[in-house]
Amino acid sequence: QVQLVESGGGLVQAGGSLRLSCAASGRTFSSLGWFRQAPGKEREFVACINWSGGRTSYADSVKGRFTISRDNAKNTVYLQMNSLKPEDTAVYYCAADPTGSYCLRSSINRWGQGTQVTVSS
Repeated sequence: QVQLVESGGGLVQAGGSLRLSCAASGRTFSSLGWFRQAPGKEREFVACINWSGGRTSYADSVKGRFTISRDNAKNTVYLQMNSLKPEDTAVYYCAADPTGSYCLRSSINRWGQGTQVTVSS
């Protein structure tokens, strides 16, 4: 299976920025993306990037503030988070889609360990 290791989480003030990284290894994949989960809430889609073509998709709640990007040579995906809000507070998980371009929840077959993002007001 693909192995995923996230880094870059932390504590930031509202309006600030963080950059998350996810390094993938172990086998090929079609797309890498990010999900997040707050306490008592369902894990929700954040962003996805197709590895070969670079097509991106975003949740409406983060569109315009977050940017997903990739470094194909490093098998690494990034999530640049700007204009952070307290409601962005969650554990963020890297996710691998082995076949698709949009990181549909039903297509995810591997999760990272998660990294905590906390946005204070």
